[in-house]
Amino acid sequence: MSSDEKTGREPHGLLVLRTLAMPKDTNPSGDIFGGWILAQMDVAGGLMASEVSRGRTVTVSVEKMSFDKPVRMGDTICVHAELLHVGNSSMDIKLEVWARQLVGAYEAQRQLVTEGVFRYVAVDENRRPRRVPDNPDFFSR
Repeated sequence: MSSDEKTGREPHGLLVLRTLAMPKDTNPSGDIFGGWILAQMDVAGGLMASEVSRGRTVTVSVEKMSFDKPVRMGDTICVHAELLHVGNSSMDIKLEVWARQLVGAYEAQRQLVTEGVFRYVAVDENRRPRRVPDNPDFFSR
């Protein structure tokens, strides 16, 4: 039984990305590169940030990042995003990566792999910060 099964923890936020860890994403030990996982998180967070801000965004920081479990080749990862804060031009989005084996030895239960808080800034066509417009689907000022 995984620790997540014991605690009953479930993913927080919206499922914004689901993908399969492939052989090209592994390190020499056969585990998936942490950088690949980080890139998937940034893609997922960027998707949410663009929806929230209704336009282009850039990643400006990553905080409180921790890798708790390895991801193996053949695992399916799901990235869940939760909007924590919207400032004038910035957004803080908490991202969680959950994984389970779907190829080979199927696992019914997913496990929390990593989580972190990413900050995005809405930018205009000149790459200058712009105000995040009101977006009732995600937040109210």
